[in-house]
Amino acid sequence: MGPQKSTISSYHAVILAGGLGTRLRSAVPNLPKCMAPVAGKPFLQHLIDYLLQQGVNHFIFSLGYMHEVILQFLQQEYSELSYQIVLEDEPLGTGGAIQKACTEADAENLMICNGDTMFKVPVGKLFSFHLQHDADCTLALKPMQDFDRYGVVEIDANQHILSFKEKQHYDNGLINGGVYIIRRASLLELGLPAKFSFEKDYLEAYHQSQKMLGLIADDYFIDIGIPEDFEKANREF
Repeated sequence: MGPQKSTISSYHAVILAGGLGTRLRSAVPNLPKCMAPVAGKPFLQHLIDYLLQQGVNHFIFSLGYMHEVILQFLQQEYSELSYQIVLEDEPLGTGGAIQKACTEADAENLMICNGDTMFKVPVGKLFSFHLQHDADCTLALKPMQDFDRYGVVEIDANQHILSFKEKQHYDNGLINGGVYIIRRASLLELGLPAKFSFEKDYLEAYHQSQKMLGLIADDYFIDIGIPEDFEKANREF
């Protein structure tokens, strides 16, 4: 593939919001995870508003579980928003959801976010880095200290991904913050199955054969997928 343009005038973001949210069910029993109320608003609203501020001007919502709740919210709160919906008839895994969104998107490069995670990476900086390095996939990496909930991503001096290490206790390291820019064609040309894990079956399986880079971003990060972090988000927002 030829080099990508080094600037981009519009940012398209895929928000993965189809998960069952089983870990958060005790705190928020009757809502999809991304609709959990944080400081008086659905978490998804905080995420959309942040991305709008960052210049994202088109959204693709990948929905499954309780999608009607999210559709109604979007119609009520974001009637002017440019967006499209991709529905999973059955859970496809993170990879399957991203792949399906890619087949229905038209931008060459897409930002991917999780509907239950806020990682305030500067979007323009992430896209610029991705395009300048002509990457197939760029991961936003968050430096962390004293953690065991996440695996660690190792990069070389040129910011190429070297390895993904398993979850265990680390004194410090870079974690995958769940925000990516992907070149759509690079994922689709692999012919992956309809259901797969983006992390295991794409990132870990192809980081040596595809051009994958990591941009370190020490910006605000929270994952509301577990009750204690959901409570923390309510305090911090």
